[in-house]
Amino acid sequence: MCQQYKTEASMIKHNILFIGLDTHKTFTEVAYIEDQRGAKPIHLGKILSNKAAFKKLARQLQSKYPDATLHFESSRFSMSTNVR
Repeated sequence: MCQQYKTEASMIKHNILFIGLDTHKTFTEVAYIEDQRGAKPIHLGKILSNKAAFKKLARQLQSKYPDATLHFESSRFSMSTNVR
């Protein structure tokens, strides 16, 4: 029973990502961390602060986390994408 529980628990998909955005007028620094014990933050670097760059970021995260839903919001624009 205990071994079965461990196997089932290890198969749970984590579909929550915490995405850090340090926004500036011309660029945005991006980092994220998965919602699981022992996860390490991942620094993705700088992207341009425009809608096209954020769409590209969303596509990159979609390919790695296909079950996640991403929401971006800032004073310059907002967008939501359901990744399925």
